[in-house]
Amino acid sequence: MPDQPGALALFGGVAWARDGGIAGELVKISGGDVVVLPTAAAYEGPSSAVARLAGELGAVGASVRPVLVLTRRDAGLAEYADVVRDARLICLVGGSPLHLMSVMKDSLVFAALVSAWRSGATIIGAEGGASVLSDPMVDPRGGALTVGLGLVRDMSVYTGYRGELDASLERTLALATLDCPVVAIGQDGGVVREPDGIWRSEGSVTVFEGAKISDLAALAGKPLG
Repeated sequence: MPDQPGALALFGGVAWARDGGIAGELVKISGGDVVVLPTAAAYEGPSSAVARLAGELGAVGASVRPVLVLTRRDAGLAEYADVVRDARLICLVGGSPLHLMSVMKDSLVFAALVSAWRSGATIIGAEGGASVLSDPMVDPRGGALTVGLGLVRDMSVYTGYRGELDASLERTLALATLDCPVVAIGQDGGVVREPDGIWRSEGSVTVFEGAKISDLAALAGKPLG
C-alpha cells in the first residue's frame, strides 16, 4: 500500500454534502464527479437515496453517478468494479451497515474501491456507510462490536450520537478495548483522515477511550486496511 492513500471521510448524516464544510472541499478537490454506492439503502429505496444525495451535492457543483450494487451478485460484476476502480471520489450512503457489509466483504467491487483509495481516491461514508468502514464495526441492533470492512482498523464509528450516552453506546464503550477508540458522530458531524494521516473533525464529534472522553489524537497512527 502507498504511504498516502486518499482521504477517508466518515459522516453521521446527510448534512456532509453542504457547501462550506469538509466534504464540500473534498468534492471540489476530487473534481466534482461522485460515484455513489447505495448498497446500504438497498431495502429502503436506493433510487431515492441517490436522488437526495444528488440534490445535496448540486450545491457544490458535483455530479453523481450511481452504481447499483445492491446484492452480492452485483458486487461481483466486473463492469461495476471497473467504474469504482476509476473513480476519484466514492460515496457509500446510509442505511443498513450489516447489509452493506454482507454485500461488499471480499467482493470484486470492494477490492476495486480499496484499489481506488490506495491510488488516491477519496472515500466518503455517511451514517451506516461510515460505521462499516472501520473495524471493529458497531452493530446497530444494540451496540455490540462485529467485523467491519476495515479501511481503518482498531477504532469504531458510532453514528446517531445525540451528545449523551444511551444504552447502545454504553454497550459499545463497555466492549471496546482501551486501544480501540470509539468515534461518536452526530447527524451534523464528521471526521476525515487526510492523505497525510492527520485527522480533523467538524460538527458533533466525541472520541471515547474506554469510558473517558478523549480527542482526535487517539486516532493517530491507526492501521489502514
